[in-house]
Amino acid sequence: MEETPVEAAIEVQDLRMRYGTTDVLNGVCLRARRGEVLALLGPNGAGKTTTIEVLEGFRAPSAGQVSVLGIDPLHGDEAWRARVGIVLQSWRDHGKWRVRDFLANQGSLYAPYATPQVRRPWDPDELLAAVGLSDQADQQVRRLSGGQRRRLDVAVGLVGRPELLFLDEPTAGLDPQARRDFHDLLKAVVTEMETTVLLTTHDLAEADQLADRIAILVAGRIIAEGTSAQLAAQIAGQDQVRWVRGGHRFEQATADSTGFVRELLREHGDAVVELEVRRATLEDTYLTLVRSAERDTAHPRLRQEDAA
Repeated sequence: MEETPVEAAIEVQDLRMRYGTTDVLNGVCLRARRGEVLALLGPNGAGKTTTIEVLEGFRAPSAGQVSVLGIDPLHGDEAWRARVGIVLQSWRDHGKWRVRDFLANQGSLYAPYATPQVRRPWDPDELLAAVGLSDQADQQVRRLSGGQRRRLDVAVGLVGRPELLFLDEPTAGLDPQARRDFHDLLKAVVTEMETTVLLTTHDLAEADQLADRIAILVAGRIIAEGTSAQLAAQIAGQDQVRWVRGGHRFEQATADSTGFVRELLREHGDAVVELEVRRATLEDTYLTLVRSAERDTAHPRLRQEDAA
C-alpha cells in the first residue's frame, strides 16, 4: 500500500457505535492534522476507549466514516499498520527479555515495510538513546523502574517510525519526575519525527501542557474542541482579579485582566495589596462543559419521569 501524504492524519465523520440498545458513540466528528498532538478527554464511560479502538482498526463501527492516514482502519493491511504506533496504558509481559533484544525483536516486524521515505525499523541503540534507556540496554525488562518501563513502552510504540502514535494514559502511575521526563520525550518525538499523536488522559494538566488541541467527549458526543485557551475563553470568558485596598477586599471579572490591573495600579499605586489574577484553567473549562453536557443528557429522562 503506497504511502501518500494526506492533509489529515485522522478524519472521523458521524461515528456511531451501538451495543444492543445502548448508543456508546452518537455522531462523533473528529479531525487530527498531521504533526499535531490531539488530546481526547472525557469522563469514564464517555466512549474514549471505543473511539480509539475504532481508529486503531480493532473494532467495527455501527455507522459513520473513518479515515486514518488516508485509509479506513477496517481495511488497513500490514503496511498500513506499520505506519501506526500504539502505546497501551500498561502491559507486563516479556519480563525476562533484555531491553535491547526485546526492542530489536519488535523492530524486526517492521523491516518488510521500510520505504525509501521511511527507514524501518528504528535502530535499537539509537532509539534507546532517544528515550534515555541506553544504560539499561542489557537489563531485563522486569528490572526496570516504573518510569523506565514507560519509556520502553514508548520505544516499542516508536520502533516502526510511525506517522501516527496512540497514547493511552501515558503517565498513569508515574512519579512527578518520571512524568516530566516523559513529557520532554514526547515533545522531542513530535518535533523531530513530525509524528501525529492522539492522547487520552485523565490528567488535565498533562493535556494542557502537551496538546495542540483538545476534544472533549461526553456521552458519546464531542461537545467541544479547540486549544486550551480557546475552550477557556469560550466557557469561562473572563478572568477574576482580586485585591485589597484600604482594608477592604475587592473582586472584578474582566476579559482584559492585564489592562485592568495596569489601570488599577496607575490609579491607586501602592495602596493596592494582595493582588491576585486568576485565569480560567483547563480544569474549570472541562468541569463546566462536562457538567453541562451531563445535565442536558439527563433532562429527557427527568421529563419522562415527571410525565409518568
